[in-house]
Parts: sequence; C-alpha cells; structure tokens
Amino acid sequence: MGDESAERRPSGELEAGVLAALWAAGGPLTPGQVQGALEMSLARTTITTILSRLYEKGTVTRVREGRGYAYTPTEDAPGLTARRMHTELAKDEDRSAVLARFVSQLNDEDERLLRSLLDGSLLDGGDIAPDGGGPGFGARESRPADGRAG
Repeated sequence: MGDESAERRPSGELEAGVLAALWAAGGPLTPGQVQGALEMSLARTTITTILSRLYEKGTVTRVREGRGYAYTPTEDAPGLTARRMHTELAKDEDRSAVLARFVSQLNDEDERLLRSLLDGSLLDGGDIAPDGGGPGFGARESRPADGRAG
C-alpha cells in the first residue's frame, strides 16, 4: 500500500476538510461528492468512515440517497466551535476556574468583544464585529445577574 506514514493526516484535519466541503456545498453531499470537492486525495471509504463518525457525534445529519447517504452539517462553523467549547467546559467540575482561565488568556480585542456580548449590545441579530466576525447569536441562555467572569 505504499508509505502510509508519509500520507497519514490527523483525524481532526480530515474531519475539518470534510466539514468545509459540506459547508461550501450548501446542501447534502454523498461521500463521492465530498471526495470530488476535497483538495486532498482520500479513498471514498475513508470519507464514508469520516462522515459516519461525524454522524455518530451529531455533527452531520444524513438522508438516504440511492444505496447510500447524503450528508449535511447540523450547524455552521461558529455553531460547531461553540458546541465544542461547551463540551470542553462541561468536562471540568470547576467551571468558574475554567472560565476565569479562559477569560484571562483573551487578547484585548477578544475581551472587548466578549464584554459586548455579555452586555447584550451585540446580541439579538446584530453584527458581532465589523471585521466579518459573523452574525449575532439571537437569544442567549439565562444566567445569574452576577454570573460574569471577572
């Protein structure tokens, strides 16, 4: 089979490539269509395995198409990142310490952005940032009045 170690990529990189292809498509893709959209050379079985794992994680949905499936991401890239952040936060019992450490490591621009989001000035459909930071998040989850990281 050749030198597999020379071509071996981290699974996160493969998943990211597959998700990027799905997001760019704007509609359901079969593994063969994903294969055609990717800039990297991967076997269709590898792509099918990646899509199956993403489906098991809830990252993509699938519908029957012929003898196989066509896949669609469950959320956009910012939504997926936010879900991953929530998952990581839920792994630690001391949420306060994790959030405090996270906030302490923000650069000034991200700190201002987070402060604006917590104040509500950028929520409910407004733009996050003039530099293309994306759309607003709509309604936020409730939190105690003193629930800010400081």
